[in-house]
Amino acid sequence: MKQNSNLILYIVIPCYNEEKALPLTEKELTKKMTQLIKENKISKDSKIVLVNDGSKDKTWDIIEKIYNRNNIYIGIKLSKNKGHQNALLAGLMYAKDNADISISMDADLQDDINVIDEMIKKYKTGSEIVYGVRSSRRKDSIFKKITAEGFYKFMSLMGVDIVFNHADCRLMSKKTLESLSKYKEVNLFLRGIVPQIGYKTDIVYYERNERVAGESKYPLKKMLNFAIDGITSFSIKPLKMITTIGFIILILSFLVLIYSIIMKLIGNTVSGWTFIVCSIWLIGGIQTLCLGIIGEYIGKIYNETKQRPRYIIEKILD
Repeated sequence: MKQNSNLILYIVIPCYNEEKALPLTEKELTKKMTQLIKENKISKDSKIVLVNDGSKDKTWDIIEKIYNRNNIYIGIKLSKNKGHQNALLAGLMYAKDNADISISMDADLQDDINVIDEMIKKYKTGSEIVYGVRSSRRKDSIFKKITAEGFYKFMSLMGVDIVFNHADCRLMSKKTLESLSKYKEVNLFLRGIVPQIGYKTDIVYYERNERVAGESKYPLKKMLNFAIDGITSFSIKPLKMITTIGFIILILSFLVLIYSIIMKLIGNTVSGWTFIVCSIWLIGGIQTLCLGIIGEYIGKIYNETKQRPRYIIEKILD
């Protein structure tokens, strides 16, 4: 293991429309990195990597200005918006070739930067991956708390190996980043991939802050889409559920058939009209839902077989 002063840390920050948050983020992260270097916890060659994910505002212009005035920063510009997970991966793969450890965080300072010290401490005691986990959701609205915790519980129920209340604030060693680079899927869900890597892991708890500026990049609609992507990328449980539903409908169909024959024999064929109509609508709805689930998996297969690049880097400021 490296001596403290030789430990190179790269902090990876994906940025999408963060022109309001970046000046505040720069101030706080620069202060933290300076402190860590002065305390001899990390090397003076450590960097902060800002990855611009095809922002529509002045995010990249701000990153260029930060880079020009502060040599602790590196800027990576993706050719177009490829999503948070791909932007994060681009930064991590850059860090893999240059750092001993990387820590990924959000650009809005919701992740408490003070956990960096504890993550480094966990790494030095032998942990290769350290997850940042929310200690509570007291600052969230009731709706946000219910939907967010429901997201993690539902993912676990569907068979996805995921750390509860962990987003993408984590430390990864060079060894684990090398392993991560071997995962080639286009449908990227890092919260599900990282736990599969293995090695010794640990957890640090922190209180998540309010956004310093800007708007949330994960409203309910995007969170639902994120959940669907995660489930269909890591679990076939929904497909097994479709099979179970199919057997249940088959049994019910036999019961309806027997009921219809009996009604025909006793001459009472009108009384079951409501039941039959409702059954048709119910079965039709279930079939449509099942086709939609199968379609999600077929779509994933379609994207994977094309093997298109997950991101394209347009420019690097290093």
